Amino acid sequence: MTTTLCICGATVALMIAAIIFFPRLTIGRFSIDTYWPIALLGALVLLFSGQADGGELLAALTSQDAINPLKIALLFLSMTVLSVFLDEVGFFGYVAALALSRAGHSQTRLFLVLYAAVSILTVFTSNDIIILTFTPFICYFAHAAKIDPLPYLVAEFVAANTWSMALVIGNPTNVYLAATYGIDFITYLGVMVLPTLAAGLAALLVLWLLFRRRLREPIEPVKIEMRFRDRLLLVIGLLHLGGCTLLLAIGSYLGWDMCSIALFSALSLMVVTTVACLARRRAPRVLLSCLKRAPWPLLPFILSMFVLILALGASGATAAFADLLAKTGEVGWTYGISSALVCNLINNIPMSAFYCSVAGLLSDGVREVGVYAAVIGSNLGALLTPVGALAGIMWTGMLKKQGHRFGYADFLHHCAPVGVAALAAALGVLMLVL
Repeated sequence: MTTTLCICGATVALMIAAIIFFPRLTIGRFSIDTYWPIALLGALVLLFSGQADGGELLAALTSQDAINPLKIALLFLSMTVLSVFLDEVGFFGYVAALALSRAGHSQTRLFLVLYAAVSILTVFTSNDIIILTFTPFICYFAHAAKIDPLPYLVAEFVAANTWSMALVIGNPTNVYLAATYGIDFITYLGVMVLPTLAAGLAALLVLWLLFRRRLREPIEPVKIEMRFRDRLLLVIGLLHLGGCTLLLAIGSYLGWDMCSIALFSALSLMVVTTVACLARRRAPRVLLSCLKRAPWPLLPFILSMFVLILALGASGATAAFADLLAKTGEVGWTYGISSALVCNLINNIPMSAFYCSVAGLLSDGVREVGVYAAVIGSNLGALLTPVGALAGIMWTGMLKKQGHRFGYADFLHHCAPVGVAALAAALGVLMLVL
């Protein structure tokens, strides 16, 4: 166990250090995220040293079960492609501009409209894409209106990482935990809709208490250009996202595989977009840009973290941690709170992979509670520190480029209280639902 723990610990420590201090390595025109090569190196060390079973890994990769890490990665990548495509054709930018234009002279109205817009879009798309799109708009608008952007930036980040747990497709951590235990789209929604609503309302209340004084000052209306880049491609993108969501819901009753539905939707989007562009004698630049922006590093990263989890399970570390949690208290609260904290030690995707194995050691009667509690922790853990999720690292990096620093102290002051309230509300309602 000691050797495995040392290799896994060193891998995770180096990965987190890379995310914080040197997230990207650039050599000439070549640029690469640094977190996933470190995870891959750690996985290779475990495999070649015999700490992880290569045969078990191969069996998992060729399995038709939901636990296949390749299927989990492809499911999230496919859904992300649909969201990125909509961003490329200007849908999210249009909605952001529309929301900000509704403010009038009231910062309170702007705050509520922005929170609602981010929340609704996050439910059906991707929290990462929403953050990437809305953050520059908020900074631009605040500068033009000469108001403090902090309340709106925090509200955006909180909403994106709270409402992302409403649907199974909202976060890769949701996908990983739900797919591992065969939780389908409708079953997941039936359980998580009320905890998400409770968390979202609790978060909004605490945000209002934190920023109510700043929001009392009036603002001058700011004109923002609102337009779509390509209306035909916009319709194609919305139809595919809506169709995919509908098929995921129907597939829950028909036994269709979520990965197959999402992958089919993404491939169909590519084919239809290519045909539409060629018919108008245009190059499919939007599609190429979309594919370029897709989070491809998640594929080797998820596979690498799966190897680490296999090694921890074989060494007995997973069972030891599960025993420790069993002695702590009620499963829902224990798994929910501990998973949120562990997110901020090793990031939420590795945490989710680890808790999949930990929850597998629970009895059938309480395993479901532990899995859903870990889903809640994986989303809301992002609000405690910048390293809780890749979204936090990405967001703080964007703010730095915009001239706004938001570090650990800022998270503890502005985001952590919201995260604690939302976590308590979500877990409390989860206990009532289950």
